[in-house]
Amino acid sequence: MDSEIAFDYSPLLKIYKSGRIERLMGETAVPPSLNPENGVISKDVVYSPEDNLSARVYLPEKAADTDEKLPLLVYFHGGGFIIETAFSPTYHNFLTAAVSASDCIAVSVDYRRAPEHPLPISFDDSWTSLKWVFAHIAGSGPESWLNKHADFSKVFLAGDSAGANIAHHMAMRAAKEKLSPELSDSGIFGIILVHPYFWSKTPVDDKETTDAAVRPNNKDGVDDPWLNVVQSDSVDISGLGCGKVLVLVAEKDALVRQGWGYKAKLEKHGWKGKVELVESEGEEHVFHLTRPDCENALEAMKKFAGFIKGEM
Repeated sequence: MDSEIAFDYSPLLKIYKSGRIERLMGETAVPPSLNPENGVISKDVVYSPEDNLSARVYLPEKAADTDEKLPLLVYFHGGGFIIETAFSPTYHNFLTAAVSASDCIAVSVDYRRAPEHPLPISFDDSWTSLKWVFAHIAGSGPESWLNKHADFSKVFLAGDSAGANIAHHMAMRAAKEKLSPELSDSGIFGIILVHPYFWSKTPVDDKETTDAAVRPNNKDGVDDPWLNVVQSDSVDISGLGCGKVLVLVAEKDALVRQGWGYKAKLEKHGWKGKVELVESEGEEHVFHLTRPDCENALEAMKKFAGFIKGEM
């Protein structure tokens, strides 16, 4: 029974009739390191003991022995809500490079994944992680690096693919629910959406490809409001809880038109902030993670870091 496959979603995962889930990629983990990698040190912390959920914190090594305050980046990994973790080589290497380039402190969040934990559990976990992060706003939280180095006037949320979707929803929720009694607003300065995973049954425009998106086991498929952010008339994003947004898209990504549509929706529906979109020509979905040293990936990282440094 345990060897009989009920659903085969290769190359991502297989679901067996016994209920066992076999993930075929994104399961390798690498440890954090207090020996500088690209000038960055890292360690793991538990943000939700009840659900045994952790995050990885990254800090420029040069700041460790100072009282320097740095912009704070909270990052949500991608993987279609079903694969990858905050501790995989892919995301460890990306966050190390991003922190080095941006001169910031970062928290890379791990969350529970579908299909064992269907949506919206990943969003609930991500919100719990943000509440934990903002418990450090007065300098008296459980994590010393955040107490000492995080500048809570410059908090950025970011993610790629499904993680970009999460970053959007966290900024929406932060505008409605206070992350800390210390705050007079959302507490989120800006968000970076890298190849965001938004989708719907109805194409954004005649340039959009046919449905090629991964679907976690949510009841409404791609028209679930968690996913159909751009096309749904019932989803109002004008209250997005930040002042600026950077959207990075890739020309050959099936999701590229959704990224463009997201920018257009922000501009047309009363949101008061500033949004910039940058498209990487000739590139596929999350190419920057698989080929981080290519010219377009380096240019995308330059944009990512510049946004955090205040160059937008």
